[in-house]
Amino acid sequence: MGEMTQFEGLGAADGAVIGKAVCISTRIADIFQIPILESEIDAEIARFHQAVEASVVELSKMQERVGEELSNELAGIFDAQTLFLQDPSFLRQVEHHIVQEAVNAEWALQETVSEIQARFDEIDAEHLRERSEDLKHACRYVVRNLRGMHLHQLSEVKGEVVIVADDLSPSDAVRLGRENVVGFVIEHGSRTSHTTIIARSLGIPAVVGVAGIRRQISDQAEVPIVVDGGDGHVILWPDPPTLELYRQRLKDNERRELQLLETSLLAAVSKDGIEVKVMANIDLPEEIGDAVRFGAAGVGLYRSEFLYIEKSPALPTEEEHVALYRHLIEAVAPHPAIIRTYDLGGRKIAREVMETKEENPVLGLRGIRLTLARPDIFKTQIRALIRATIFGELWIMLPLVTIVEEIREFRRVAEEVMEELEEEGLPFHRDFKLGTMIEVPGAAVISDLMAKEVDFFSIGTNDLIQYSLAVDRNNEHVADLYRPLHPALIRMLKMITSNARHAGIEVSLCGEMASDPRLTPILLGCGLRRVSVSPRQVPSIKRRVRELTIEGLEQVVERCAHLSTGEEVDHYLDSVFQSEPVGEAGTVRS
Repeated sequence: MGEMTQFEGLGAADGAVIGKAVCISTRIADIFQIPILESEIDAEIARFHQAVEASVVELSKMQERVGEELSNELAGIFDAQTLFLQDPSFLRQVEHHIVQEAVNAEWALQETVSEIQARFDEIDAEHLRERSEDLKHACRYVVRNLRGMHLHQLSEVKGEVVIVADDLSPSDAVRLGRENVVGFVIEHGSRTSHTTIIARSLGIPAVVGVAGIRRQISDQAEVPIVVDGGDGHVILWPDPPTLELYRQRLKDNERRELQLLETSLLAAVSKDGIEVKVMANIDLPEEIGDAVRFGAAGVGLYRSEFLYIEKSPALPTEEEHVALYRHLIEAVAPHPAIIRTYDLGGRKIAREVMETKEENPVLGLRGIRLTLARPDIFKTQIRALIRATIFGELWIMLPLVTIVEEIREFRRVAEEVMEELEEEGLPFHRDFKLGTMIEVPGAAVISDLMAKEVDFFSIGTNDLIQYSLAVDRNNEHVADLYRPLHPALIRMLKMITSNARHAGIEVSLCGEMASDPRLTPILLGCGLRRVSVSPRQVPSIKRRVRELTIEGLEQVVERCAHLSTGEEVDHYLDSVFQSEPVGEAGTVRS
């Protein structure tokens, strides 16, 4: 029995579990350089190709399984691994090492991977560096087949198992997740890796970046463990009070889950009979199931750049775009699905489409600017979006628009695309809705002019607050200045919604402000009747709307807009709503 030890990592897949730690290593045992005779070279190359072919077959079977059990989008994760093994230049590089150095295939493969890995390490973009993980995971299959090795089996382990590993490939995560595994703790990795995406889709709590934990348990048996995928906590040998705390938390989460599902069936109608559309923000296609389950009134924001990031370094094909958009549209019908065109650039660097390195990419070629600067690349998405209009209520939204000309230029490109589709005989609807994000102060100030050019607005408060207050909320030195209740922001929200209402167009808000039930009265008082939040927060916001009487909230907002500081606004709201329940400001994990 060990002493209770707590580790900190990155919460990558939500939820908390109690289980039994099983420590595994995905690393291949040491590979040695073994000289071979010149007469053995052809046979060694043939042995290498046989191992590659066997690995491609294994990956294809895993891809088919994921497509059947999870989704085609997740199955696409294995495309990159297969492409590496089928890349002629990669295969030639391994063959070159075998021939020139007269060495065994395992050593030649390791040398090739190290050379490619070094090039990936020079790339200053996490999501592209992660593609090197695809190469390593694929090559593990090849080494295993060269050595005739088998993958780990857990059938002999009884009870609920938490896998503690140095690293896990997506295929390992799928295979283990279909056994008796209830949690993952990984020493390496990130929140956006393919493995954590698989974990989230399987509903398995995961914590990554927990360095050194395997050393604590590798020689131990029957190690009890608690994994908190929300807070990033991992506890070995939890003491009785800690176990009781987490057991109670699991029970509370089950109860809250039932309450959320009950609320999800209700309409978001205020006490005075005003309906509010509570929609869902979607990053990954597998989240659409939660959006429907929790009663979202459509997709208020699909961040399509995540499709690009997941496919990188390849570019998604037009058919991949169409298939994904159709899935979203049909899943939420008859409600609309609002799909934002690529918001790449800035921190979401897209080196495949950026022609130059920028000094300040956050204020550079990003969002709609990048789309219009590289129509040769982004026309694929525009074609797919317009083609997807035949499947239901699709609204197309443009990111980071700052001038009216950008909207007009996009319409010109869209018209060209529609003419091409007509010539090709491909069906589409011309009457789709086009909207723009309002996320910079300049767009807010001329929102009356922009309202004449589009069919709807969506207010992106995350960027609007940062740009308005000159505050990077990820900078710990100034993060306390990031204040959603700043009077300047409240005034901008009033102005934007008023301009949209006068123009007769829809307006919604999809920033994090929409997810805080305490701020719901402010948003409704500004005139908003459509908000978009993460899928699991939909019931909480619905519940808050049903607690409120909207009549009179406009006067509350007017008062807030004339206070001097965000702190004064905060205290004023407390005084106004102290007699009313304010709901829960956070998400419920289970």
